[in-house]
Amino acid sequence: MTDHATGTFDITDWNELATEDKDGATIGRTRITKTFHGDLTGTSTTEILTVTTPAGPSAYVGVEHVEGTLSGRKGTFVLQHSAGADDNGQWMRWQIVPTSGTGELTGLRGEGKITITDGGHNYALDYTLG
Repeated sequence: MTDHATGTFDITDWNELATEDKDGATIGRTRITKTFHGDLTGTSTTEILTVTTPAGPSAYVGVEHVEGTLSGRKGTFVLQHSAGADDNGQWMRWQIVPTSGTGELTGLRGEGKITITDGGHNYALDYTLG
């Protein structure tokens, strides 16, 4: 049975570690920390690689280590990020890295998405605990 978690998160730190200008794009590496609210509470650290073009932000990939409580179960897990933007809007997806769950989150699997509305970050996560 698949469970569903929703909530918000705040970005508490954004640290650009490196950028490199290429022909038609800038490649960047950034470390982000977050605080989660809602069905998932806790904190995380994310490393992302970004691509920015003259038209604006266009893609990023990343790995995020989450420590917290998901629907009453405490532990850690890792999210793999995939995101992009174009003239039709943006999309941001998560995939829980299989075998990354610890504590009461051992066996956690699933996927989710991030949406940005009115400047706030919202998440939706569909998951199973096996």
